[in-house]
Amino acid sequence: MRHAKTLGLFALLALGTAAAQTLTVGLDADPPRLDPTLSSALVDRQVLNQIFDKLVDLDQNLKVVPMLARSWKVTNGGLTYTFALRPGVKFHDGTPLDANAVKFSLDRHMTLEGSARKSELKSVKEVRVLSPTSVQITLSQPYGPLLAVLADRSGMIVNPKAAQKAGKDFGNEPVGSGPFVFVSRKRQDNITLEANKSYWDGAPKIGRLVFRPFPDGDVRYANLLSGAVQVINPIDPKDISKLDKNARFDVMNYAGLGYQGIHLNTARAPFNNKAVRQALATVIDREAVDKVVFYNTVTPATGPFAPSSPVYIAGSAPKPDVALARRKLQEAGQSNLTFTLLTTPGSVTTQLAQLYQAMFAQAGINAKIEQVEFGTLLERSDKKDFDALILGWSGRPDPDGNIYEFFVTGGTNNYSGYSNKQVDALLNRARAQTAMSARKASYNVALNTIRSDVPYIFVYHQRNVLGMSRAVSGLKPIPDGIMRFKDVSLK
Repeated sequence: MRHAKTLGLFALLALGTAAAQTLTVGLDADPPRLDPTLSSALVDRQVLNQIFDKLVDLDQNLKVVPMLARSWKVTNGGLTYTFALRPGVKFHDGTPLDANAVKFSLDRHMTLEGSARKSELKSVKEVRVLSPTSVQITLSQPYGPLLAVLADRSGMIVNPKAAQKAGKDFGNEPVGSGPFVFVSRKRQDNITLEANKSYWDGAPKIGRLVFRPFPDGDVRYANLLSGAVQVINPIDPKDISKLDKNARFDVMNYAGLGYQGIHLNTARAPFNNKAVRQALATVIDREAVDKVVFYNTVTPATGPFAPSSPVYIAGSAPKPDVALARRKLQEAGQSNLTFTLLTTPGSVTTQLAQLYQAMFAQAGINAKIEQVEFGTLLERSDKKDFDALILGWSGRPDPDGNIYEFFVTGGTNNYSGYSNKQVDALLNRARAQTAMSARKASYNVALNTIRSDVPYIFVYHQRNVLGMSRAVSGLKPIPDGIMRFKDVSLK
């Protein structure tokens, strides 16, 4: 735990004494890792984006815009990116954020054991310091997604001194240069941040920002109604229309970039058998999921690309076919298939797991539901300690971020242990292509194979839906689903 008294002198001054307003945010899980290098969860990003600045950011139209980098040039046939950094930016402990810190952070993202950023930065050959305010990234091959990647955790700049001192424990004492300073956390209770009064882009309007985890959507909703929190993210689907009619609150509901579904562990029985995986996928009724669990607020999925994606491949989601599922099981010699479906607590996830369970039962498949805390689920997914697990992806503005790490051999988020050389070649080709039409063609061929192999069952595309008190203003709907609180105020 990190308390205000352990912060450096500069950080104490940055907190100031006028921090009167506190904004409390209810999240659906306790963020597992507050280290941008090791983080692999959307809920982490809600906090990390307040503590750390990135080289670039995204606007409401998903356009890449300056942040720590004032400008950049792309030369040498797309192999060299030169960034001009803002002068005078300081970390929360008062040390300068310069080109050396940028190089340190990018190198750390690429080399630290357990890094979740390695696949995103795989094409980076070298990071060079040209001057205190200029840094150059050289690629081994053209990599179209680079700027989009640097607008997320791969572009977050950590404090070298603090990171070297803490090592893998840096997430317990994160030091960045963002609009809010980390103060303390109590696991499964709260994460407390204070305004960075010396922030280079102007001090935040609120003095204190507190994140609290409420895995149960009913509890999250009740805390919003009572005033214990001012923002909840997300709202359970059943509560959206109710809150929308309540004059005290607003609902922010906008299209997302991600997808949700089921990972199948191809590295062990029973899902090391392709026919068994196909049987499971065949019984999923996506329209029923939308209607029963999500009150007609999600879109049935055919792949990892949402309708808003430039490489979205239109087509109807497959219909359930129980007879075909039974034939596939017979083909695999699995007359009494039983497996464990791993998920997290919460009213929506519980209902979703139970609906899947009922769908599988129609084909004679017995799914046992096991619920674990979100951080435990991520640990077990990393270790491939599961049969099947319900886990989705929040989505990225560049399509590479929705497919590469999940389906390339050895990918950071390839929890299914999937490996197909043809798919590897297509995904690597798409990374090196610059024309989006060419990339779409590569993805289309790759997806035909992925859908046939079924390491993952794509079920639906979610929306970003959050609720807030009408006392809150200035929160912008960025399609990446990340809340940015620097310009948020309380009436």
